[in-house]
Amino acid sequence: MFTGIVSDVGEVLDMENFGERRRMTIASRFDPASIMVGASIANAGVCLTVVEAARRDGGARLVFDVGAETLAVTTLGRWDRGTKVNLERSLRVGDELGGHMVSGHVDGLAEIVARRDFDAMAHFRFRCPPALAKFIAVKGSVALDGTSLTVNAVEGDEFEVLLIPHTLEVTTWGARKAGDTVNIEVDQMARYAARLIEAGQSGPTSPA
Repeated sequence: MFTGIVSDVGEVLDMENFGERRRMTIASRFDPASIMVGASIANAGVCLTVVEAARRDGGARLVFDVGAETLAVTTLGRWDRGTKVNLERSLRVGDELGGHMVSGHVDGLAEIVARRDFDAMAHFRFRCPPALAKFIAVKGSVALDGTSLTVNAVEGDEFEVLLIPHTLEVTTWGARKAGDTVNIEVDQMARYAARLIEAGQSGPTSPA
């Protein structure tokens, strides 16, 4: 599990294909001595398993294997050498829950429809897949490229968020622009609430 609080911005160093599997190497400022093989790290919101961790230039060289399905349904299939990536290590018992509960299982892709900058902040408008729109509500949470954000407005399958200067500085969001696509994971509580409502509307089933 994760919180959507980005703790580092990594960079893709190398990618190598092995049939339908892609081995991805990411540079990070994390201490490799604290990362075990098999640990989970969210890469732009996608939970990946560390298969190798080595020291590199005062930081870490992290290696992940990515399957064909993940490459097809997330932005990872579009990455190249030099791509900047929001990174977050998985929660440990006792860690502060600063954002919201994020599983690292991306629901789909959202497109940036517009960006407006003012007072060192940035206002983004997104379009999400119609099937996900029912899980997005004003003042609710959403994880975009692994960043926990609060929804300010919703209209159909479009929604808006506001990013403060700190978030723009310490994540990849400072470089995002209209037309870019990002990974989206809806709030788990919203998903459960929608499922309960659907179950209530369908009513109890009668035995045959």
